[in-house]
Amino acid sequence: MGCSISKKSKANYWDFASLASETMFSLDEVEAVYVLYKKVSCCIVDDGLIHKEEFRQALLRNKGKPDLFVDRVFDLFDLKRNGVLDFGEFVQSLSIFHPKSPAADKILFTFNLYDLQHTGCIEREEVKEMVLAILKESDLELPDEVIEEIVENAFNEADSNQDGKIDLEEWKEFVGKNPSLLKNMTIPYLMDVSTVFPSFVENKIMLI
Repeated sequence: MGCSISKKSKANYWDFASLASETMFSLDEVEAVYVLYKKVSCCIVDDGLIHKEEFRQALLRNKGKPDLFVDRVFDLFDLKRNGVLDFGEFVQSLSIFHPKSPAADKILFTFNLYDLQHTGCIEREEVKEMVLAILKESDLELPDEVIEEIVENAFNEADSNQDGKIDLEEWKEFVGKNPSLLKNMTIPYLMDVSTVFPSFVENKIMLI
């Protein structure tokens, strides 16, 4: 079954103009993102919220399979730490991937992405876990020795004071030397999502 999007539900819960002022999105783009949000939030459970399974399956095309990388992105989007995403959390977090979003926000997001244990620093095993998860997500297979070499070289370069962990300042410096690390932190079509996806504009009649 499909789910409908009513003007009443939008007006009661979200101030689109405020979300536009707080993010990199224009008002039209926030409305377009809302249509995307509603489609994702009803693909499994039609309750107006995005559950992790819906995030995996509908947004990242992960087909519901557990995946460390996907789960970490969801957890960082889940600002209220309640296991689901409301529209405010979704649009605010997605804004980090906007081409106009400050590099500092993207760097902090990637740092938190790798800080699996929430300790305020990145340790070698966390780097390895994320490298393995990214390779799996990309359907890439590398020999164990190659993976170990990648992890060892990256960690040694980032851990500039050689204390066995990478803090935020070291991470900023490391990313500065390796800007490609932020490549996946920018989604070009978010610059004007309402134009890139004409169906979003057509579906806006559902909001009236």
